[in-house]
Amino acid sequence: QVRLVESGGGLVPPGGSLRLSCVASGRIFSIGYMGWYRQAPGEERDLVARITEDDSTNYSGSVKGRFTISRDNAKNTVYLQMNSLNPEDTAVYYCHADILSRNGGTVHSYWGQGTQVTVSS
Repeated sequence: QVRLVESGGGLVPPGGSLRLSCVASGRIFSIGYMGWYRQAPGEERDLVARITEDDSTNYSGSVKGRFTISRDNAKNTVYLQMNSLNPEDTAVYYCHADILSRNGGTVHSYWGQGTQVTVSS
């Protein structure tokens, strides 16, 4: 069974930084897109950033220039470095990955359980 587990969330003052990590584990054959989404209370879940197997990236306009997504394919891990955080970045952040398992079949979309990021003084 494939799992995604996030870590690195927490409380940070405005202007601060956090680094989120997400590790994929289980019977994994290959991982395509990996990405981060976020959901604030009463809002929909929105894309923050995503990265392809060959490190092509795209970002939402609200985080471009402040957040950096990266991945370590050898560790099945994706990271999100978040700088210059502001209260509008407060949300639950979810990891996402498109994974082909060793059981074969087709690529499936997996989500982590989410990690809370709170930006407040």
